[in-house]
Amino acid sequence: MIMRIQDFFPNSRIWTFFILLVLVSCQSKKQGFLQTNGKNIVNEHGENVLLRGFGLGGWMLQEGYMLRLYQDGQQYKIKERMEALIGPEKTQEFYAAWLANHVRRIDIDSMKAWGFNSVRLPMHYNLFTLPVDQEPVKGQQTWISRGFEMTDSLLSWCKANELYLILDLHAAPGGQGEDVNISDRNPDKPSLWESEENQQKTIALWRKLAEHYSDEPWIGGYDIINEPNWGFENHEKDRNGLSESKNIPLRKLMVDITKTIREVDKNHIIIIEGNGWGNNYNEIFPLWDDNMVISFHKYWNYNDEKSIERFLTIRDEQNAPIWLGETGENSNVWFTQAINLLESHNIGWAWWPLKKIGFNNPLEIELTPEYQKLLSYWNGDSSKPSESEAYTYLMNLAESAKLEHCIFHKDVIDAMFRQVYSNEPIPFKKHIISNNSVINAVDYDLGRNGTAYFDMDTANYYISTGGPRSQWNFGRTYRNDGVDISRSEKDGSYFVYHIEAGEWLQYSIDISTKSSYTIKLEVSSENSEGVMSIRANGDIVENNISIPNTTGFDNWQSVEIKNLKLNEGKNKIKITFDQGGFYFKSLQFALN
Repeated sequence: MIMRIQDFFPNSRIWTFFILLVLVSCQSKKQGFLQTNGKNIVNEHGENVLLRGFGLGGWMLQEGYMLRLYQDGQQYKIKERMEALIGPEKTQEFYAAWLANHVRRIDIDSMKAWGFNSVRLPMHYNLFTLPVDQEPVKGQQTWISRGFEMTDSLLSWCKANELYLILDLHAAPGGQGEDVNISDRNPDKPSLWESEENQQKTIALWRKLAEHYSDEPWIGGYDIINEPNWGFENHEKDRNGLSESKNIPLRKLMVDITKTIREVDKNHIIIIEGNGWGNNYNEIFPLWDDNMVISFHKYWNYNDEKSIERFLTIRDEQNAPIWLGETGENSNVWFTQAINLLESHNIGWAWWPLKKIGFNNPLEIELTPEYQKLLSYWNGDSSKPSESEAYTYLMNLAESAKLEHCIFHKDVIDAMFRQVYSNEPIPFKKHIISNNSVINAVDYDLGRNGTAYFDMDTANYYISTGGPRSQWNFGRTYRNDGVDISRSEKDGSYFVYHIEAGEWLQYSIDISTKSSYTIKLEVSSENSEGVMSIRANGDIVENNISIPNTTGFDNWQSVEIKNLKLNEGKNKIKITFDQGGFYFKSLQFALN
């Protein structure tokens, strides 16, 4: 006998009530939109949402420094360089491969696994619409499907991982500032602020995006203009708008964008950024919409209350959430400090960028010898490669952008999550010691400065100090701590250098059997001034170990310390540098 659900509820009123109950239950489980509630960003249940994310810089929009191109770093200039070597058609092939490889499902899956809950997408307008001077009909908008298709794919990966996707117009039509690299601006053409057509195209683009994504709850918000930097009152003296007192054109454009978005989309948060790279909010307020977030950007300054106090005041005055929409490009120490500060004030964040040719992000695109040849040519240091060579080098670079070919910096992730809440050092690698086991010096423990290692130079605070840009890892390779690491040109091995007195490294090791060991410390030096000491589990094993002059940094010798007694199980070895000026490569353990 076939039973219908109605058979259990013969009374029609009970049946209606049951249907409504089911519908309400289903609705309560349905994903809702992020909204603002006073000073908080909340989900559909009214629960506070602390955004933790990364920006996908270098994908839709390349900035020169991410590719080690520090002069003329606008994307259109980079393309011109490539076209001069391999022609327009092959350049298009490179960019097709780059866009296909740089961000894929595996990248978003990995972000979820690492602990992030959001993604900030820096968009280049030219993937969505034509430049104004290329429109077939002046004043009309031609839409390009490529940008929407890429964003749709990214959104589907975010939805599958329950990550919020924030759309960020990083390169607006004409370019939004004098920092031309970040918006791919051509200074020979009218900027966003010098062209009504560019402003109308920007407004139209946001309307099109809002129409397209109005019903997508995993879109976390619309970051409508990235880092505007333009002096409106006295452009010659204040080119980047740092001293702008009124910001009239910026406010007007943001209001106009908001108005057109709200005509088609009343669901999504609208995120605004001030002038002067996102931080100058003079005369921008009061807010003109009841579902807005105020973004600010933070780079190279101290991580103290003073560094964010004006935005805490703005949050109170406007009764609206604040969000650190972009930051990073610093050391692990700085990352941990910043996140600790932000989260103690319920401020979400988006780091920058997820990957580039560079060591201070989770994923490093490897600088291949072939691509280095191109850089050398572009810098005027070597001869021009052939077209076929250049094409091969560039296509290999595009292949290197895939996550599985990138160098994963787990120390960056550890600094952004575990170290924010834990002062405990943990092994960087699992060191199980037996006879003739070797530990590379660069594989010291994972953790905060002062607990896993100690180094004198740990972060770049030059904005606060008013001084030159400081370094942390002077070698800018392998790890993003203060410890200075370089790489041998002979065999590609890594070693610690730029050692200063008082610095130290700790290694957590596992011993299978209690025994006595001879430890060999592989060192090199160009003088005889270096001194180190060694401790095991807090006890001094040997003091005043002299480092021999090996007549060169890549001429390695071993210094032996005998009768090092180690317990079964976990042990901690601490190498202290009493006098610096030498190089340290490895520790080798030999049973006595």
